[in-house]
Amino acid sequence: MKPSEIRVLAPKEIAAKLADLRQESMNLRFQAVSGQLTDFSRIKEVRRDIARMETILREIELKVQQEGEA
Repeated sequence: MKPSEIRVLAPKEIAAKLADLRQESMNLRFQAVSGQLTDFSRIKEVRRDIARMETILREIELKVQQEGEA
C-alpha cells in the first residue's frame, strides 16, 4: 500500500488495517515454518506495509500534539 493511500484514511481505519496486516504477518510466518508458503516476498511486503502505517500514525499523533501546544 502506498503512503499516499494510507494518508487519506482516518486513524481508526489505519489502525484496523494495521491489525489485519499483523495477523497476516503471523499467518505468513506460520506458513513459512510449516513449508506451505510459496511467495516469500509477501512477508517482506507485509512487514514494510506495517512499518509505513505505524510511521504515518505517529506523524498524525505528533501533528495533533503540536496543534494542541500551539
